Amino acid sequence: MSAQPAVLITGASTGIGAVYADRFAARGHDLVLVARDRARMEDLAARLRERDGVNVEILRADLASHADLVQLEARLASDSRIGVLINNAGASLPGTFVEQGPEAVGGLVDLNVTALARLAAAVAPRFTREGRGAIVNIGSVIGLAPEFRSSVYGATKAFVLYFSQSLHLELGPKGVYVQAVVPGATRTEIWQRSGKDVNALPAVMEAGDLVDAALVGYDRRETVTIPPLPDAQQWVDYEAARVAMFANFGQSQPAARYRETV
Repeated sequence: MSAQPAVLITGASTGIGAVYADRFAARGHDLVLVARDRARMEDLAARLRERDGVNVEILRADLASHADLVQLEARLASDSRIGVLINNAGASLPGTFVEQGPEAVGGLVDLNVTALARLAAAVAPRFTREGRGAIVNIGSVIGLAPEFRSSVYGATKAFVLYFSQSLHLELGPKGVYVQAVVPGATRTEIWQRSGKDVNALPAVMEAGDLVDAALVGYDRRETVTIPPLPDAQQWVDYEAARVAMFANFGQSQPAARYRETV
């Protein structure tokens, strides 16, 4: 068993999750891989055990299943060996909001929002008691851009960003690191599953490059890591504008512009 904390990764069978597994194994961390595709996880686990000599455990789970989610929550809450949670599992939907329908919309929110928040809620009390641990939540730049008209998927990723920033403020002083990773278009199977052609996009990052950049942010203990953003000052300015606006929200009367008739 590694002296370093074990890393639990959701959506670990392919794409970003599989790359996170590869990179943390190379750093000497034991792994707990969580996904629906057991065969792919078995192949990945065998390679990492052989290459890095780490322990890799496989948990076949569907995070859209309440029963599977509850079992995973119990593991996170009780297993002190797990010191890092990578909340990577997620999906998108084909079609427009009008075409998607209530059942598909609800399922997407359950996976991208509810499961992510519940897993963080399961592990956070233990992390705070121990005074250490890390929660990494995978978002998307779509959560900052309603212009892309990805109404539900984008909203779930906006949640991930807000949730991570708020958790950072609550848990950071207690020794728990929280990071939101905000990728742009990344070459994973999410595109095919949502009926989109990734090759039609003007620029697509490889999953390996995305995770390597995210880990630079992780090592620097950034709260928000946006790998495709060239100018970090733009994010600083964005946050400063938001904070400046927030200072004006506490008013006892509506703003004058809403008290004037046209």
